[in-house]
Amino acid sequence: MNADASPSGIAGDHFDAIVVGSGFGGSVTAARLTDAGWRVCVLERGKSYPPGSFPRSPWGLKHNFWDPSEGLHGMFDVWSFDDLEALVSSGLGGGSLIYANVLIRKDERWFDDPAERWPVSRQDLEPHYDRVEKALDAQRYPMDHEPYKSTPKTVAFREAARELKLDWMLPNLAVTFANDGEPPVPGEPIREARENIHGRTRYTCRLVGECDVGCNFGSKNSLDYTYLTDAWHGGADIRTSCEVRSFEPRAGGGWAVHYVHHDIEAEGPTDTAALPLTTLTARHLVLSAGTFGSTFLLLRNRAGLPGLSDRIGHGFSGNGDLLTFAIRCMQDGLDGARVPRVVDPARGPVITSAVRVGDALDGDGSTGRGFYLEDAGYPEFASWMLQLLDAPHHVLRSIPVIGRLARAWAARERDSEIGGKVSDLFGDCSLSNGLLPLLGMGRDVPDGLMTLAGSHLEVAWRKDGASKEYFDRVRDLSRQVGDQLGGEFLDNPIWYLNRVITVHPLGGCRMGRDDSEGVVDANGNVFNLPGLHVADGSVMPGPVGPNPSLTIAALADRFADALLGGEPEPAVRPRPRAAPEGAPAPGRTPPAEGSPSVEFTEEMKGYVALGAEGDYDSGFREGRRSKTDLMFHLTITVEDLDRFTADPAHEAVARGYVRCPQLGGELEVANGIFNLFVDQDGDKQRKRMFYRLPFEDGRGHPLTLVGHKAVQDDPGLDVWTDTTRLFTRVLRGHVVTDAEQENADVVATGILHIRPLDFARQLTTFRVHPAKRVDALARFGALFAGDLWDVYKHRRRDG
Repeated sequence: MNADASPSGIAGDHFDAIVVGSGFGGSVTAARLTDAGWRVCVLERGKSYPPGSFPRSPWGLKHNFWDPSEGLHGMFDVWSFDDLEALVSSGLGGGSLIYANVLIRKDERWFDDPAERWPVSRQDLEPHYDRVEKALDAQRYPMDHEPYKSTPKTVAFREAARELKLDWMLPNLAVTFANDGEPPVPGEPIREARENIHGRTRYTCRLVGECDVGCNFGSKNSLDYTYLTDAWHGGADIRTSCEVRSFEPRAGGGWAVHYVHHDIEAEGPTDTAALPLTTLTARHLVLSAGTFGSTFLLLRNRAGLPGLSDRIGHGFSGNGDLLTFAIRCMQDGLDGARVPRVVDPARGPVITSAVRVGDALDGDGSTGRGFYLEDAGYPEFASWMLQLLDAPHHVLRSIPVIGRLARAWAARERDSEIGGKVSDLFGDCSLSNGLLPLLGMGRDVPDGLMTLAGSHLEVAWRKDGASKEYFDRVRDLSRQVGDQLGGEFLDNPIWYLNRVITVHPLGGCRMGRDDSEGVVDANGNVFNLPGLHVADGSVMPGPVGPNPSLTIAALADRFADALLGGEPEPAVRPRPRAAPEGAPAPGRTPPAEGSPSVEFTEEMKGYVALGAEGDYDSGFREGRRSKTDLMFHLTITVEDLDRFTADPAHEAVARGYVRCPQLGGELEVANGIFNLFVDQDGDKQRKRMFYRLPFEDGRGHPLTLVGHKAVQDDPGLDVWTDTTRLFTRVLRGHVVTDAEQENADVVATGILHIRPLDFARQLTTFRVHPAKRVDALARFGALFAGDLWDVYKHRRRDG
């Protein structure tokens, strides 16, 4: 069984469950369901990474990024937004390939934030934490054995923590340091009970600091060696290089999933949009594509997901991630002089120890929002890069040494042992050896919003917003640790660009008690969409605090229990329906020979709220807040002016496009209907203009924009408003009649307007056919003015 086997290409393959993604949510789910006898397919967009396959050369690292459109199929997936950067992983095993192995349970009291409303507690997760820790063979860094007890960075961080009276700890790590029953020794072959998914030998941790760039020795107990190996032995169909593009519910129940297969041998630009789709079906679909991936898939396919909660995209958090540095650390030498401190951050796994800072929720007198601060490291090649950066400083100090060597060589002095002199050329290595990265993470405020902008994901979140006080606390403690180590405090350079970088994005499909509070319930079931589930970091109602991987895996284990135990999914709430607006039934007949036609263009712009159940005005306000803009550009054609004038429905044809980034961009309207000034209930002083515009979203789901302008004489000067404000809904399906509209699901609600400049431009677009029938424009204008006169004429009499 080859994890890199190409997909079968056979449309219609059916499974009990399809799992999208192989990170901490997807791998746990796949293993649990497979172990129960379910037929499971795992679709992972990245490739597999057996031992020895993680690149180390500049050429290899250059090609180890994820961007298939550029021919890159590597592991590092970099997301860039207005105010933050994010780094996630693409590959078999997901984030476990590049995480720092830390397994810390979410603090019990930190579940109790009333603003986050976690629907599960620490007690609910305890058995699942136990199960995951066992599966990942969690163990602490063995500081009671050499060579581990003298790891410089761990010792330095411990000493600083004790001086500051902080709660220092050795957290559980998903790393193998020793075979069972034997003392820990770096580089020993690991004895496994059965073959791992790669069929390769693994070795105990060699302390090379390469956890975050992929462990070439297989020392990490990453998901490919644990849960995915279990699923593989259980018969799971694991497909790599398979990226899911769309999915939708099937008429008879279950789900259809469409994906493309990436050719990992391809280099250079690739039109990934043209790749052929493969379709699979399943009773259950589990999205585990990560916070960005799962939220993006749900947003992009929203039009085909009736009842998806309006809370989709809300509650983004970076888990309080903040990277800072203590550089050029110093200590007192034997003679009392200050000398460089040996920190050696490349020695050991990336993270070995942590401190915990209290939270107001702890109830012990602590204040503010709590966090963890952890020591960190990096691969040895980064030390050489730092040494090169420090080279100009040492070149000046090396001039006397070089001068002495030159004089000795010129004088032919006999001194064959010059190791000390060559050693002096390296200087004191205070930058490369005296640097300690500090990783902060904790309870930032989960107030970010993820939306679509065309085909791209947007995240609205700022570090200097509601989380400013939290970040100030983390920076302050990091500075204190640096001071204790005799070092200089240094922010991540992007901090000065008002940005942060996160490796723990959370939220977007948050858990809740109902669909007004979240996207999924406490068991990972998507509200109102039976058989659809989410199991990854996107379900978090707020930050985890410590490294979130263990909590994500524990929740996935809980979700699997519910799925296997037949726990009932939440009842499908009746979806909002669009009330009929009284638009006349379409009555399209061919135009009479000889009758003139009139056409003009109209452009309207505004905002809508996707999935909104409220009124038009609240939809407009919510859409403006979330930047969900919608517009249309139409050419409206009165094909037969004689019939148009005589018919009370005043029906015309509308063609053009609707543009909404969140629905897929610019979308063609080929055969819409426009009705001008239709009397309401026979009352000539109450008229409406109707629009019914069929189109398809970016994924091919049929939609219809329906709207009306209410033209009636209300108090105030409202003629302009009445004729330029369109109350708008987007409905699921191609809706033709009021009866169909009454049964259609509402996808979006809001208001569009004609802007004055667009109206002025519109007046220049009127055309008649044949061109010699200039009287047609006058007839159309007279009809328009006459209908307005019917509505507002009493004002002249009253005045």
